[in-house]
Amino acid sequence: MASTFTSFLPLLCFFLFTVVISSVSAAEFQVGGTVGWRVPASNESQLYNVWASRRQFFIGDSLRFHYKNDSVVVVEKWGFYHCDSSNPIASFNEGDTLISLDNEGTMYFISGDSDRCKKGVNMMLEVMSPVPVRYFPPTISTPPENSYSAIAPSPSQVLSTGDDAGLGLGPSSSDSVLVLVSVMVVGFGLGLSMLNIS
Repeated sequence: MASTFTSFLPLLCFFLFTVVISSVSAAEFQVGGTVGWRVPASNESQLYNVWASRRQFFIGDSLRFHYKNDSVVVVEKWGFYHCDSSNPIASFNEGDTLISLDNEGTMYFISGDSDRCKKGVNMMLEVMSPVPVRYFPPTISTPPENSYSAIAPSPSQVLSTGDDAGLGLGPSSSDSVLVLVSVMVVGFGLGLSMLNIS
C-alpha cells in the first residue's frame, strides 16, 4: 500500500500544482459591472470601452455578459465599427453568457441589434499573454571611461520617465504567487513522503 501511494505522489503533486495555478491565474469579469450589457445613457456612449480599458485581460480569463432582450455577438474589426453582425465569429442570446478569452489580441463585441450597437452596446478589449513582459536594460559591453564606472545605475537612471513602473526590474506579484504556490506544493509532497516513510 505504501509503495503504491509513493508511486502516485509525483502525479498528485503535479495535479495540485496545476489546479492551484489555474485558479490563481484565471479571472471572470462581469461586463459593465452591476449595470450589465445594456444601452448606456446618452452621456456615456463609450461605457463598455471605458470599462474594458480600466482592466487587464489575459488568455484564460472569461467575460460574463448579463442582458435582457438583446444578444452578444463576437465580430471582426469591420463588424465592430459598422455595427454589422451579419458575419459573426460567435453569437449568443440566452441572457447570461460566459465567453472564454482563448487568444491573444483585440476582441470585438457588439449587440446583435444594430440600433442598440450604435447607441453604445459595443466593446473592444485587448487580451494579453499571461506571461508578463519585462523590461531589462541592455548590458554594457565596455564600461564608460570615467571615475563613476564602477557604480551601478539606480533604477530611476535605467528607466526613463515615460516607462511603465509596472515593467520594472523587481519581481511582480504574480511571481510571488507562483513562488508561494511552488513552495506549498513541494512542502505538501515532502510532508506526504515523510508520512509514508514512517
